[in-house]
Amino acid sequence: MKKTKILYIGNNLAKKTKYQTTLENLSQQLINANYNVIISSNKVNKIVRLLDMCFSIIKNKKYLDYILIDTYSTTNFYYAFFTSQLARLFKIKYIPILHGGNLPDRVKKNTYLSKKIFKNSYKNVAPSNYLKNAFEKEGYIVEYIPNTINIKDYPFKKREIIKPKLLWVRAFKNIYNPTFAIETLQILKKNYPEAVLCMIGPFLDESYNKTLELVKKYNLESSVEFTNVLSKEDWHKKASEFDVFINTTNFDNTPVSVIEAMALGLPIVSSNVGGMPYLVIDKKDGLLVDKNDAQQMSAAITSLLNNKYSNLAENARMKVENFDWEKVRTKWLEILN
Repeated sequence: MKKTKILYIGNNLAKKTKYQTTLENLSQQLINANYNVIISSNKVNKIVRLLDMCFSIIKNKKYLDYILIDTYSTTNFYYAFFTSQLARLFKIKYIPILHGGNLPDRVKKNTYLSKKIFKNSYKNVAPSNYLKNAFEKEGYIVEYIPNTINIKDYPFKKREIIKPKLLWVRAFKNIYNPTFAIETLQILKKNYPEAVLCMIGPFLDESYNKTLELVKKYNLESSVEFTNVLSKEDWHKKASEFDVFINTTNFDNTPVSVIEAMALGLPIVSSNVGGMPYLVIDKKDGLLVDKNDAQQMSAAITSLLNNKYSNLAENARMKVENFDWEKVRTKWLEILN
């Protein structure tokens, strides 16, 4: 029986950056489900990467059944535009997979390009109801398929006593607002001098230096650990040493790192932006605070330390068990068969 052949377009840079993406996760799951999957591109230079993506379509055009296209709101939006139009030229079914909390604004600002991409696609897939709803308001048809994890890979740790040991996992980029984490720690240490913070993620823009400057300004050098990128296995192991997961972003969709933290049993405190209120129900399976409000985030963490919301972690684990690949796979199989 002939295998369905898929070209997956996105940033395949995990081996270079050690920063695992949804592309790596989903492509492997589809391969395990007996699909023939080609991935493009692993080129670091952005122009070379776009050319490589386009060449992959041209090279394989006679054999492809579908093209999956990771679609973001920044530079990658143009990757999605050019590759989708090439797919149209060769009459290949393509499926944009929507990512990035700021994508709704991009769609509103670039209506012409957006219509070219999303009105002509075979399907549009959103990993969050936040993006699904935002796109449907603009007149697009979107199917919801959540980001997935293999739940068996995530041992749940019950934290009987919550200590002021904070974990942050994200790339150091301005939109993810890493300095917010330092401001929060500074306030928290007034009542909990033993409070510490571990920040895991690649250093991608000047926000890393700004974070270092703030650490120095507040004399927090002995309280903040920077690990740079860790493999998924290593950061999961590291997570067992901490008790609260903080998410400080200014824009967001449905971050896999937050889903993973929920699976591992870390109570979540997050800025209330983008898709976060679609993932986390405030005071039920996590705590949501206003973006860039360090006083509010510190107060939310304090409420956890005082055992005010004792069932958050268990509720969160039950929620993300529904994101297990074995439960979600049928949605992808329906689209791709």
